[in-house]
Amino acid sequence: MSIMKTLMGASLLAITAVGASAEDVAITGGTAFTMGGKGKVENATVLIHDGKVQSVTSGGEVPAGYRTVDASGKWVTTGFMASGTNLGLMEVGLSGGINDARASDAKNSIGLEVSYAFNPATTFIPNTRIEGVTRAVTGFSASKDMWRGQSAVIALAGDNMIVKEHAVLSIDMDEGSAEKNGDSRAALWDMVITKLEESRPGADDDNKDDAKKDKKPKYDSAKAALDRLFAGEMPLLVEVERKADILNVIKLKERFGIDVVLTSAAEAWMVADELAAAGIPVVMNPTRNLPEDFDSLGTTGAAAARLHAAGVKVAFLPPDTNNTRLVVQNAGNAVAMGMPWEAAVDAMTVNPAEIFGIADSYGTLEAGKDADVVVWNGDPLELMTSPDAVFIRGEEVPLVSRQTKLRDRYIDLPRSPAYVK
Repeated sequence: MSIMKTLMGASLLAITAVGASAEDVAITGGTAFTMGGKGKVENATVLIHDGKVQSVTSGGEVPAGYRTVDASGKWVTTGFMASGTNLGLMEVGLSGGINDARASDAKNSIGLEVSYAFNPATTFIPNTRIEGVTRAVTGFSASKDMWRGQSAVIALAGDNMIVKEHAVLSIDMDEGSAEKNGDSRAALWDMVITKLEESRPGADDDNKDDAKKDKKPKYDSAKAALDRLFAGEMPLLVEVERKADILNVIKLKERFGIDVVLTSAAEAWMVADELAAAGIPVVMNPTRNLPEDFDSLGTTGAAAARLHAAGVKVAFLPPDTNNTRLVVQNAGNAVAMGMPWEAAVDAMTVNPAEIFGIADSYGTLEAGKDADVVVWNGDPLELMTSPDAVFIRGEEVPLVSRQTKLRDRYIDLPRSPAYVK
């Protein structure tokens, strides 16, 4: 029973860590990076008021009534963001029960919304945020066809963790998707293009007679999602790998005039100039360095560096949902493979904020932005560095998770006299 209480207590931290009102805080003496990996401010005073960044100044005064957090000799950044997870939608991937991330039998895969399945009490959230990751994109991993519904952006603490409900409309256009949707890329693309052509604004006006126009239409969640896409309210997130398919995605963007983002994209670096010219960002795992199938023969650990050098906006994926916290380690690997440090930090802050439509409230340490702030005991991209303090929307989050509770519980086990020498 005591172990169960330990696990349940850690889960509840995901909901209760942030209170109803945020305190006033001054983080002093550290080296702050105000614009992702840029905007370096030495001896910084970061003021947090009402859950927002109030100011960042060098050697600034601390107003009366502010609690001071001494960051002398430490680094201060915006809380990092993982740009693709199933957080809150799954706990044990191979469990016999429902896995909300897999909508395998959903009749309407386009209209799926994360908010109806999201569980803020997942133990993965505390595990993630104590490593300095304060935001994430969460969405569905599978469906009966190529569409994967609408992903959401979440904050990793607070009463209402979903900060953007319709962040992207996702679609799978890789080899595996082609296999189960017509058993040919030609069939897959035909289905997708036909659906988008039918969903263009005004596409069916000529086919409606006057009687039908006067009828009140039924709510159609798929139509609502596609309307958001064509209105520019969210981009199409396309999972794709090989160069030829990526070139088809560029043509898709040109044909329909919609915003497009690539994810996975093993061979995106091979058409980096074309992607930069088309304004298509890439969300990727920079540690992938070996082919996994015939779709990804061009995989290289230098992909992130090459895409950045060509002017492509890059954001980072973690290795998997269970290890979302390792998105920070992934960024360090990208630097080891040639990506500038500043760009790697941008790929977890300002870039995903812009890609997923939350740049007005998150991504930089600017006045008026949500105070997602992390105080690190060194360079955050170094393997042995860890957070000393994590703030999410202005509230300091306890650096406690199921893992730390189990560590503390069993770190000093009493020994049976039979084993004592």
